[in-house]
Amino acid sequence: MSVVDLAALGESFTRDPYPVYARLRSQGPVHRIRMPEGGAEAWLVVGYEAGRAALADQRLSKDWSKASPSLPLGAISPGTHMLRADPPDHTRLRKLVAREFTTRRVEELAPRIQETTDTLLDRMLAAPGGRVDLVEALSFPLPISVICELLGVPDLDRGSFRAWSNDALGAADPELRQTAAKSMAHYLVELVERKRQQPGDDLMSGLIHNSDDNGDRLSHEELLGMAWLLLVAGHETTVNLISNAVLALLTHSEQLAALRADLSLVDAAVEEALRYEGPLETPTFRFTTEPVTIGDTVIPGGGELVLVAMADANRDPERFPEPDRFDILRDARGHVAFGHGIHHCLGAPLARLEARIALRTLLERCPDLALDVHPAAITWRPGMMIRGPRSLPVRFAR
Repeated sequence: MSVVDLAALGESFTRDPYPVYARLRSQGPVHRIRMPEGGAEAWLVVGYEAGRAALADQRLSKDWSKASPSLPLGAISPGTHMLRADPPDHTRLRKLVAREFTTRRVEELAPRIQETTDTLLDRMLAAPGGRVDLVEALSFPLPISVICELLGVPDLDRGSFRAWSNDALGAADPELRQTAAKSMAHYLVELVERKRQQPGDDLMSGLIHNSDDNGDRLSHEELLGMAWLLLVAGHETTVNLISNAVLALLTHSEQLAALRADLSLVDAAVEEALRYEGPLETPTFRFTTEPVTIGDTVIPGGGELVLVAMADANRDPERFPEPDRFDILRDARGHVAFGHGIHHCLGAPLARLEARIALRTLLERCPDLALDVHPAAITWRPGMMIRGPRSLPVRFAR
């Protein structure tokens, strides 16, 4: 099988990968690719049925120790967490976290999310000239504030926490990213110890002190991994969900008008945004533990890297008619923006809640919100995992 060099496609693929995925899908469900960043080769699964099946296939391991030694995978994030675990370890970790990350805890965050959104929009609407970068003004700071609430980060520490997270997740300079990540990891160690000595009613305290019916609880390393997972996976997903939803609405005037006319459609708008332009193009890496046949292709065992194009699965016309049309009235249920199977995102209800509150409040308070650049001028996050704009310039009347 020939290698499709996605790296050679440059910025055009980063900006709009969907035509490339559609062309590959028309040729079959599995392709050998060279990734845009780093140049590593991988197997790419496209299409809805093949992608959904691959997401649930436990022969595709999330455990990085199963990866082929020849793969240039780079550094591993601190701690042990669910995104890099298989059953039975994954089952145990998810069960312990799910006991604390409950529907009730998520719902109880709604007033605080609303308060934070209002505060951020107060600041945004006071901006000189009525122009801001919405990522910087709303999409980024809202989720990090929610994560501070979940982790129980004291108010006095939140400025430093936000600065570290901003640099660790978004700085262009690799050295700055690494320095910030080290500072964040050091802080998380201190935070876990503080919560161990002085528990509160936050998620982190619950994870530290509560155990299951057999007395099992998360280890120190697992607690650090969970905190890092909340920061990276939880934050990045919600930042891009909010930004992508706003961008889709601002570039589809009839859909924006329909939502403004009936804000009860906000739930449907969020689901369609997740389908149309989800926050993740592909999920975290998977590795073959044995040969896996998809379509007419046998992916070898031995730790081969496999990517699942969730973005393409959600644009497959076999599952979603007219998939390239953004339509908040369509039934978008069944999309795989949050994954599928045992690794379906545990934080999906929280991400949806934040997006609903952010969208509704933004439209209520900014009746003339508009994109401040041509859509083609927007730059997108690099790579094949995170899907979202680097910045989102908007304008509004003061």
